[in-house]
Amino acid sequence: MAMKIWDPDYECMSQDELAQLQLERLQATLNRVYRNVAFYRKKFDELGFEPEDLVELNDVAKLAFTCSRDLSDAYPYDLFAVPLREVVRVHSSSGATKPVVVGYTRQDLKHWSELVARVLTAGGVTADDVVQITLNYGLLTGGLGLHYGAELIGASVLPTSVGRTERQVKIMQDYRTTALVATPSYALVIADRMENMRVDAKTLTLKFAMLAGEPWSEEMREEIEARLYVKATDNYGLSEIMGPGVAGECLHQVGMHLNQDHFFFEVVDPQTGKNLQPGEVGELIITTLTKEAFPLIRFRTGDLCSLRYDPCECGRSLARMSRVMGRTDQVIVVKGMNIIPSRVGDLLEEVLGSKPPYQIVVNREGHLDRLTVEVEVSEELFFDKMREQRALIERMGEKVAGGIGVTPKIILVEPGSITREKETSFKVVDYRRLSQ
Repeated sequence: MAMKIWDPDYECMSQDELAQLQLERLQATLNRVYRNVAFYRKKFDELGFEPEDLVELNDVAKLAFTCSRDLSDAYPYDLFAVPLREVVRVHSSSGATKPVVVGYTRQDLKHWSELVARVLTAGGVTADDVVQITLNYGLLTGGLGLHYGAELIGASVLPTSVGRTERQVKIMQDYRTTALVATPSYALVIADRMENMRVDAKTLTLKFAMLAGEPWSEEMREEIEARLYVKATDNYGLSEIMGPGVAGECLHQVGMHLNQDHFFFEVVDPQTGKNLQPGEVGELIITTLTKEAFPLIRFRTGDLCSLRYDPCECGRSLARMSRVMGRTDQVIVVKGMNIIPSRVGDLLEEVLGSKPPYQIVVNREGHLDRLTVEVEVSEELFFDKMREQRALIERMGEKVAGGIGVTPKIILVEPGSITREKETSFKVVDYRRLSQ
């Protein structure tokens, strides 16, 4: 299968050459954060580590991890490594307590577009394609990140953003879309709507689907490919690191190629922090190598996967990561948004004055995720005060939606009805996992 490679000088570089490039870029990054980021300077000093102490890549294991809470605690700009006047773009996503704010210099945006162009090219996109992007355009990184990468390739971009599915299908027909960018579940929602509209997918010009943003399985891939008549590839990115473009699958569909010249990847035992061998499943750790505005050292992604280093038939020599197999923490992904259960509790506390017993329930209705939050209230409120109930449900719904980016259904339940284990409520029931 002959496939194009966007940047063969780097994507086909030998692992030995990549290691040397990574070492040089990592040394420069450590110097940058030590000089410019008080958080990292303190971390390094506590360890008695100076940037010059890194003489080989394995020395990075001497450094402490950076976690999501560190990013939230630095809200909004404390982890920036350049003055704000040099930051030309800001994105943010939900964090442990406060949003995570990520900045980009002009050079960062240039690199970002290049890396997304690599991923899209690996998935089959060329300058001759019409790319329909159904991801959110805004402070989240997905829509704009993929938009600029597609434009760099020279493809025609349709920035349709999220929702209005019938209109999405109509645009596919009229504008002759060849590549769909979506979450896996939304790709199936589109397939369902096409059936309702009696649109035969064979009559469309779709060829490729670039999918990311939530957990999905090989079975979902097979269904998407069969119903939309596309080649569907998996992609990996996270807002804290850059957004889309960290890794992407080629048309051989045997793992996502990691952009090792811009990021250093480790897989560790999530309990001990010990580095694992290729093929072993653990937590993915990422260190940025070229980010100017927002460099991160040993960031704990919370994603479980394995790495492999054998060359791919496509010609790329970059290491590959498996599909994300799960999370090390309690974060759940709904409609492409990371939701931290404790954050929901904090938001409910802001409405009620104290943190109530609550439970998050996630279902998949058809192919669309549905989020429900069950909240225990007093017997008086539960049984008698219907008008107050309605007002309270509305206030809690607005508060939670504003805090996590997904609108939930709020259900009030009577005291003692939420399952308890060791005097704490069982915070999450994810029926998507139970049905897999």
